[in-house]
Parts: sequence; structure tokens; C-alpha cells
Amino acid sequence: MKQLLYVTLLLSLAACNQSGTGTKSTTDSGMLSTSLISNPRSANGMDTAKANRMPSMSFKDTLHNFNTIQEGEQVMYDFEFVNTGKSPLIISSATGSCGCTIAEYPHDPILAGKGGIVKVVFNSSGKFGHQEKSVTIATNTVRGVYMLYIQGDVIGTKENSPNAQPQ
Repeated sequence: MKQLLYVTLLLSLAACNQSGTGTKSTTDSGMLSTSLISNPRSANGMDTAKANRMPSMSFKDTLHNFNTIQEGEQVMYDFEFVNTGKSPLIISSATGSCGCTIAEYPHDPILAGKGGIVKVVFNSSGKFGHQEKSVTIATNTVRGVYMLYIQGDVIGTKENSPNAQPQ
């Protein structure tokens, strides 16, 4: 029992010595600082003062229609956004709804008032007809998750069509 108490005390002291008071956005190991993450929600409700200081993501548009796409073509669209909040915005992930849709996003914090681009690439290989895909973006904003949408009609030659009749 004494040994458990000593180990707990030792770990507590070690953890206390590692906490910093600086406002760096990255640690010495290159990882993002936890000081950039703030959750205004608690069991007591929403801390509106804290929520008002958080980042916010505003997109120019959240839907893009590629219209007609040739089967096998890779098309891309840049979704532009601005951090309209008051602290650095962090995008932790951007995930396509299927393997044919890939999103590239800024991995560094976006300062308040600054913007960035989420580039969405759709690979139409093996796709036919009307396609609708989405990208889910996870952030450190109060909202947390944002959705982007792409759509288009994939056409191909008669030989490539899944409804083609054998000759």
C-alpha cells in the first residue's frame, strides 16, 4: 500500500513539473499544445464567455456541383474558409464519405482572422450516374464538426456503362 502511495505521489509531482505556462502553439516535440483546446461545455451548462473566445469556421460555400464528369476523371475543388473566432483554429481531421473522396486540410493552427483551404478530390473511376459525397471536418470550435458536400453526374462510354449490353 505504501509503495502505491509513493508511486502515485511521484507521478503527480512529475506531471506537475511538465506543465508549462507559455502560449506556444506547439511543444518541443512538434506536437500541438493542449492550451489550444478549450471546451466551454460542462455539467453545469455552457460557459458563454469561454465559448465567445473560441475559434469559429466560416466557409465561402459548403456544396460544390461538378456537373458532368467523365468516368475515370479526378476532379478537385477548394473549399475556402476563414477563422472568424478569437483563438487559433485546429482541424484535427477531414474524412471523405468513401475511399473515392479525399480531403487535404491545413495541419497547422489557423490564427483568428486568417483563412485556409480544404481541398476535396473525387476520383470517378468505376462510378456512374449521379454521385453525392461528403467530407466531415473535426475542429476545436464550439460547433465541433462541419460538413462539406460535392456532387456530379459521372458519364462514360457505352462500353463502360454498367447497363451496357454485350455486343
